[in-house]
Amino acid sequence: MAAAGDRRAFHTLVLRHEARLRAFLGRVAGTAEGDELAQEAFLRAWQRIGDFRGEGGWFGWVAGIGWRLFLDARRTERRRAALAARDDDGDGTTPPASGAGMDVARLFGHLSEQERAAMTLCLGHGHSHGEAAAILGLPLGTVKSLVLRGREKLQRLIAAGEQA
Repeated sequence: MAAAGDRRAFHTLVLRHEARLRAFLGRVAGTAEGDELAQEAFLRAWQRIGDFRGEGGWFGWVAGIGWRLFLDARRTERRRAALAARDDDGDGTTPPASGAGMDVARLFGHLSEQERAAMTLCLGHGHSHGEAAAILGLPLGTVKSLVLRGREKLQRLIAAGEQA
């Protein structure tokens, strides 16, 4: 059993959940960073396997670790950007994306991190709102709002792209 330090059992869990975790974190953070976050999440899960209490599924537990790693990376990134902005004369803006030929990744890029995560877990991975709330460490109502708001934003972006 993985919780008792059985490497084979843990390896089986990693193989079973690796693609889904990489897909979730890749959708939220981008493919390359998502892969790194997934790898780090599995490493931390192995180091803390004794902390898993079996409440909810193992994927939810390891996805929660990955989500917190993502949030930590973003906080660090924002701090660095704020420091760099003090020394930079640029305005820090990026040009808006064209509506024509938008793909899913570009569309999702217009959502907040939390909207992307909630939508990926609920709509892409089939988790219930409650499961997504547990993974993200957010209240159930917040997750429902994030999914609804994300859908509405995507619908507006798609409609705007069709008119262009």
